[in-house]
Amino acid sequence: MTRPLLDNQRARRLFLDRHLLLRQETGPGKGDDLDGVLDGLGFVQVDSVNTLARAHDLILWSRRGQYRPKALEDLVAQRRSAFEHWTHDASIVPMPFYPMWRLKFARDEARMRARWAEGRRAGWEAETEEVLRHVADNGAACSRDVGEDEKKGSSGWWDWHPSKTALEFLWRSGRLAICHRRGFRKYYDLAERVIPEAVRNQRFETGEIVDWAMSEALRRLGFGTSGELAAFFEIVTRDEAKVWCAEALAAGRIIEADIQMADGSCRRSFTTQAVLDDAASLPEPSARVRLLSPFDPALRDRARAERLFGFHYRIEIFVPEAKRQYGYYVFPVMQGDRIIGRLDVKRVGQSLVARAFWPEAGVRMGKARTSGLTSELERVRHLAGATEVRFSEGWLRG
Repeated sequence: MTRPLLDNQRARRLFLDRHLLLRQETGPGKGDDLDGVLDGLGFVQVDSVNTLARAHDLILWSRRGQYRPKALEDLVAQRRSAFEHWTHDASIVPMPFYPMWRLKFARDEARMRARWAEGRRAGWEAETEEVLRHVADNGAACSRDVGEDEKKGSSGWWDWHPSKTALEFLWRSGRLAICHRRGFRKYYDLAERVIPEAVRNQRFETGEIVDWAMSEALRRLGFGTSGELAAFFEIVTRDEAKVWCAEALAAGRIIEADIQMADGSCRRSFTTQAVLDDAASLPEPSARVRLLSPFDPALRDRARAERLFGFHYRIEIFVPEAKRQYGYYVFPVMQGDRIIGRLDVKRVGQSLVARAFWPEAGVRMGKARTSGLTSELERVRHLAGATEVRFSEGWLRG
């Protein structure tokens, strides 16, 4: 039987639509509306780098131009409609997903214990319980509140002091939850004092969680290999994903399709007929020039972004300055269903300074496109807290 083919343009548009980037979306970017955006994306990655705005804030702003950082803080710390935990990295996750994370708590704990089997110092478990008692007796705590005057040591998590390691272990294993942040510093409290009882008391079997994670990943990606679906939430193992795909395919729940890549090759992927029908009726993409976070969910899988969009991107934070090709933290720039370049821009005092823009091959920066980029920077300066946009001399690179 011949597999259906999804050409590259339709594949890109479908993928962007699933990531809430195809259409010109509107909404207040807070409260119920922001809950809806977070649910649509599945999660949003949290990152501390702040040359313009933090990754999670820029990701949400890209979908809702009225969004401001306090709105996400309110979801976590006030509404309790979202919680912070781990996907492929630290992320904000819709609260209704919390019961599914119990499998991740258990697996993360087992993985950490195995990894630390030889590196932990004697008495580590007792130290962890002491930190848990401190939080139980005294309320929310940050790393500065526990283990004062401890010496740092190698306990399996970078080179943190033992009590900070204990806090992270208790968080990753689900006994603590992040109740809020102050100045990006995490504060932890007992999970039962943070997570609403209704979701905290829900329980699902492993098979149900695997089915949920794979189904929900496919819904948000539109198409993917078993490995790509497993990697979405990072709850399911690669072997579990392969079994799920085989069984779902045999049951007629999913189909195989050839997805055309930017270079013309095809990649066999799983999808559904309903998704392919949806792809055939998508609207033309918005012509807006969009500034994206390097950690945008549409681009975070660098290999997939390169295959689908022909966009090669590597973050250069840890590359010595003299060896960087572009810059410390450059932003992908999209227009329509194409990545048109990358921009080195940062906040300097009250100014948002565009230092360099590198168009992708075949992209011409005429007046209309340059005006579109300028308009996007004027929009994002409000998020960045800047009062003006400036362009450095020679900013447009060949």
